Amino acid sequence: MEIPRFSFLLQCRKWAKSDWLVASIGFVLVVFFLSFFFDPTVPSITSPTNLVKLKLSSKAKERGAFCLDGSLPGYHFDKGSGSGSNSWLLHLQGGGWCNTIASCSARAMTRLGSSNYFEDEVEFPGVLSNDPSQNPDFFNWNRVVIRYCDGASFAGHPEAEFKNGTGLFFRGQLIWEAIMDELLLMGMSDAKQGILTGCSAGGLATLIHCDYFRDHLPKDADVKCVSDGGFFLNVLDVLGNPTMRSFYQDVVTLQGVDKSLDQNCVAKMEPSTCMFPQEFVSNIRTPVFLVNAAYDSWQIQNVLVPASADSDKSWAKCRLSIKECDAAQMNVLQGFRSSLMDAIGTFHQNKAGGMFIDSCFIHCQTVTQGTWHSPTSTRIENKTIAESVGDWYFNRKPVKLIDCPYPCNPSCHN
Repeated sequence: MEIPRFSFLLQCRKWAKSDWLVASIGFVLVVFFLSFFFDPTVPSITSPTNLVKLKLSSKAKERGAFCLDGSLPGYHFDKGSGSGSNSWLLHLQGGGWCNTIASCSARAMTRLGSSNYFEDEVEFPGVLSNDPSQNPDFFNWNRVVIRYCDGASFAGHPEAEFKNGTGLFFRGQLIWEAIMDELLLMGMSDAKQGILTGCSAGGLATLIHCDYFRDHLPKDADVKCVSDGGFFLNVLDVLGNPTMRSFYQDVVTLQGVDKSLDQNCVAKMEPSTCMFPQEFVSNIRTPVFLVNAAYDSWQIQNVLVPASADSDKSWAKCRLSIKECDAAQMNVLQGFRSSLMDAIGTFHQNKAGGMFIDSCFIHCQTVTQGTWHSPTSTRIENKTIAESVGDWYFNRKPVKLIDCPYPCNPSCHN
């Protein structure tokens, strides 16, 4: 039962100093654990309008598919209409990863690790919107948001639970399969068109599961994948440490992710390296579109200049705002952009692929209206991301858009 607000405040006033101290320390520890592994820039898709209800998976229990804490996974489904009745767009939610028992345990007490904390309703903005003025090509499709509650890009395996002796559930792969089974029974098995998309950790999951999605839809369906902010780079941080590579190695080892990764890649190199899209994107059979910022804000703050690499705080302002970077720091950021250009070089030659690589300091751009399609949206060659993805998906024209280096694009939401 909910405690009346004023009664709760009176109880709080009666706390002893030691109670407040314990509560404060607990809060600080939780924030510490979550700060790196959660992605604060992934948009929270809640709003007072156009709300879509949560549905817990009916197939999950029989498949053994559970969130980190053992609760049932879920999704939000907005039914298509008219010409979009047989078209499906699935969005894999993002929100970082967890790489230790401690960080996964902390995550299990949040909406990124337990359906007990899921919102009952969320808004569908951007590529999920049902407003044709905001989402001109996909507004009337069947649109689904699959909630993220496993901490390993929907790729963990239960065998790792026994190996690591934990009470946590590492079942991201089973979550993905269970919800796919459910959606196929709801009509997706008759789909004429399909798009798998996601942002951040969900954008990486989109690439990992792209061919699985293609293989489970009808052979004659037009199926493609759109990864937003999911092209994480295998680069050293500013101190020369392989921060992200080491982090991914921990995630793969803890959650048994190697079984979900591209097996051609895994056969040739250390499995965690195959978490980096540059190592496997060319092996994906299904057409892929990449939406990425050349100065991805999350990667700059966590891959290039993690807090561990900035003990003297010389990057404190720059890593949070590109406008605050001095000339030497901008040279480092331009080097990061060059690394991205090198990493997508082979993919750029893929005739079926598409891309929208802008020069903005941002992370995830398809699920916020301001960046997806609006009068003030980021543009390259006068095209919004929505127009670019639509042109590519419907084969209206090839789309390989790469922005000039910062600060050339005034339409960026920096």
